[in-house]
Amino acid sequence: MSIIFVKLGFSAIFGLIIGIERELKNKPVGLKTSLVISISSCLLTIVSIESAENYSQLTGQTVMDPMRLAAQIVSGIGFLGAGVILRRNNDVISGLTTAAMIWGASGLGIAAGAGFFKEAAIGAFFIMISVELVPLIMKWIGPRALRQIEIKLKLIVDSDTNMSEVMRQINELKVKIVNVRIKDLENDNRKMELATKIYERRYTTDLYDDLKKINGIKSIEIETLN
Repeated sequence: MSIIFVKLGFSAIFGLIIGIERELKNKPVGLKTSLVISISSCLLTIVSIESAENYSQLTGQTVMDPMRLAAQIVSGIGFLGAGVILRRNNDVISGLTTAAMIWGASGLGIAAGAGFFKEAAIGAFFIMISVELVPLIMKWIGPRALRQIEIKLKLIVDSDTNMSEVMRQINELKVKIVNVRIKDLENDNRKMELATKIYERRYTTDLYDDLKKINGIKSIEIETLN
């Protein structure tokens, strides 16, 4: 009985680590969900192994795969992960890392349930390194594209404004325009929606002030996408 408590305790610790990391980033799957996933995965793994051993003792031969339930956890957890992958109205996909972390929490629970404590601890360590430290390192030594953030601009311009000139001036502000959408409004004004990228160290408020200086722009809305 004590080893069961140890296994469940280790799985709770690993789930806690994953959950705290998600909570600190205000992600949809947080502390409680990660704990439930990790502990439940551990419990099902214990049940699967114990059941195989018990039935084998009764019949004198192995009658089932000891990891049969654990294999179903890996595929079943995918449905839960799919639920946190969202496509927002700005066509941005979010939640992929959270879905992967859910899958990782179940993996740590399975490892703890099977008694691989050292392997689970090493796995948790590398997961946290991959999510927290590696992206920071890549932003410093990786390509410049990794140091950019996505910005969505919604601009209302006068009907007589040359939009090509507006876009040229935006480019001069070191803003990379990725996609453009233009819409006519009822009051003869025009709406420009621009998907752009800027260097992450540049303040959004500074970009707003620079855009206000462009002639013809009547209103500005800025949204940071990542």
